[in-house]
Amino acid sequence: MTDRLDPMSDRMLALAGLVQALAQVRRIADTGQAHADVLVTALDSVFRIDATDAADVYGGERAVRTGLMLLRDYFNGAMPDEQLPRLALAVIQLERRFVRDEDMVERVLTGIRALDEAAQRLGASHPDVLTALGLLYADTLSHLRPRVLVQGNPHYLGQAAVVAEVRAVLLSAVRSAVLWRQLGGSLWDFLLRKRAMGHVVDELLA
Repeated sequence: MTDRLDPMSDRMLALAGLVQALAQVRRIADTGQAHADVLVTALDSVFRIDATDAADVYGGERAVRTGLMLLRDYFNGAMPDEQLPRLALAVIQLERRFVRDEDMVERVLTGIRALDEAAQRLGASHPDVLTALGLLYADTLSHLRPRVLVQGNPHYLGQAAVVAEVRAVLLSAVRSAVLWRQLGGSLWDFLLRKRAMGHVVDELLA
């Protein structure tokens, strides 16, 4: 993974990918359904392990425009879903524990590579691929503590297919968190560079 001339732009794209995926997690948990295009963007990103830059991970900057708009709302103090920042923080903390567990990282990478052919042939959002990604998350990342807790409608969260979809999209969110860290992102950015981050988001949305 290599930085572009503006590494902050790449970091904001990765953070947008993270927030956008988690917004879908919230949507799935509340309604049992995801936005199809956003779901594809999230799940495709899981399989783009060797992408050349952040935009390539998501299939272009426009693919994470929804996430950039959510970041703009956050930086302007107008985030519509108060649970979303908390969920994002939990995933960022999960990423730190995940990357320190080399065995788990290897298991996740092996699992993703084993599914790559099916994802190419059927599509990353195909039910079979989605279920397998959910199982991969359940067998690995879900065992790290504290767990990422997703709130939603109990009617939907009691359905195995919905739970699998939530877990698959959480896996994509962790993938974005890993990318954000690889590009130099840090929680310190939210304390020391929040204004600069908001400015970059505005430029990307212009």
